[in-house]
Amino acid sequence: MTAQYSADFEKALQVGRPPNIQQLFPNSKALIVSGKVIDRAMLAKGKAIAMAANGRNYFVVRGVLQAAQRANCPVIIEIAKSEGGQKAYCAVNYWNMARIVDALCNELGITVPVAIHADHYGIKGDKDLAAAKVEIPTMFEAGITSIAIDASHLPDDQNLLANLAINPFIPKWAGLETEVGEIKGNQGLSTVDEAKFLIQGLNAYEIFPDWIALNNGTTHGLEASDAGIQVGLTAEIHHALMPYKVNGAQHGTSGNSSERLREIAGKTATTKANVATALQMISWGLEVNDYGNAQLDAAGNFIKVPGEGMSEELWAEMVAYATEKGWKKGDYKNLNLPFENKLLAQPREIRERMAARVEAFAYKMMTEVLNAADTAPLALAAILNANSADVGPKGSLLEDPAYWTKEHILERAKQLAGDKGPSGNFDD
Repeated sequence: MTAQYSADFEKALQVGRPPNIQQLFPNSKALIVSGKVIDRAMLAKGKAIAMAANGRNYFVVRGVLQAAQRANCPVIIEIAKSEGGQKAYCAVNYWNMARIVDALCNELGITVPVAIHADHYGIKGDKDLAAAKVEIPTMFEAGITSIAIDASHLPDDQNLLANLAINPFIPKWAGLETEVGEIKGNQGLSTVDEAKFLIQGLNAYEIFPDWIALNNGTTHGLEASDAGIQVGLTAEIHHALMPYKVNGAQHGTSGNSSERLREIAGKTATTKANVATALQMISWGLEVNDYGNAQLDAAGNFIKVPGEGMSEELWAEMVAYATEKGWKKGDYKNLNLPFENKLLAQPREIRERMAARVEAFAYKMMTEVLNAADTAPLALAAILNANSADVGPKGSLLEDPAYWTKEHILERAKQLAGDKGPSGNFDD
C-alpha cells in the first residue's frame, strides 16, 4: 500500500512522536503517539470512544490497524500484564508490541495515530510495587506510550498509595489510566466516593490521569449473562469527577451489545473501550454474536466457521491441545502463546483472511458503535497545537496537598463505605 502523507501528518511525525519512539524508530513513518493524544481526539469530537484493542496475536494487531486507517480514526493497541507480561499467555508482549505496530504501520501505510498501551499493569502488594519500579522503565524503553496502573484489588488507601509510589517511573508525556474496583460483574460495584477518593488523592500530588476504569458491572472474557455495563452508575461517577477532567476507560466490552456501548458513548465521559476476547475469537474464525461473544453449539463447543479464520486442520489441533490440557472454554486464551508461530506459518491467503475478519468487525465497531470515525485529524490537531509529543494534562491542581498526606489518606479511607464484594478474576 502506498501511503499519502499530508503536510499535517509530516509535521506531526516530526514533533508528535515521544522520545522513546524517536529513539527506537528514527527512520519510521509510523505516527506512534502518547495515549493522551487519542483521548484528546475523542474529547474534541464528543461522545466518541477510541478502540483499545488487546493485540493477543499478530492478526488482531494487523486487522485493527487496517480498520483504523479505513475509519480515519486513531487507535490504541494494548496488552495486559497477564497477556503480555513476564508470565504471558500471548506472544505479543510489553516489549515487542511497539515493534510489531511500527513494522505494520510502515508496511501498510498506516497514517492514523496509534498509541501503545500497557493495560492492567497489576500491583497486588509491596513485592509487585518494588518489581514495578524496575520493570516499568524497561517497558517504556521498549516503546510503550501509555499505561494503566491497576491496584484496584487493594483497599482504597493502598490503591492510592501504590499509584503515588509508582508515578515517578512513568514519563509525564505518557497516557495514564488508573482503576478503582476490580472488574468482576455486578459484585463490589464502584462508588462515587471511592472514585473521588482516588482521583482527588492523585490530584493533590499533581497527578492527572487521562482515564479511570471502574467496576461498573462488566466482566472480562466470555460473558455468560446480559447484565453488563451499568450505564447510569458510570454516568453518575463520571459526572462527579468532572472538575478533575478525567475520562472513562471501559473494560470488558466483549460482553456487551452494540446498543449498550452506544449508550456508554452517548451518556458517559468514556473515551477508551477495551476489546480483547472478541477480537481473538474473530481472528481464529469462530462464530460470534453482536456482543462479540463466541457462540457454542448444542454440545457446548465453539463453532468454527468453515473457510474463515485459521485452517480447519489447525483449529482441530488447537481443540485437541486444549482438551488434552483439560481446559474449559475460558481457558482457550492460553492457546495464543503455543500456537502463534503455527498461525504465522499458514499460507498467505489464510493469514490475510484472519486479519480481514478482524478488520471488518473492528471497522464496524469504530464507525457504527463507538462514533470514532474521522477523528484522526483531531488527533493531529492536538499534536500540532501543542507542537510537542506531550499535549499536557487536562486537569489542574484542585486539592490541598496538606490534607492528603499518608496519614490523612489512611484516615480518610476509613470513611469509605463501599462493598468490595468477593475477589475478582484479576488476571484477564
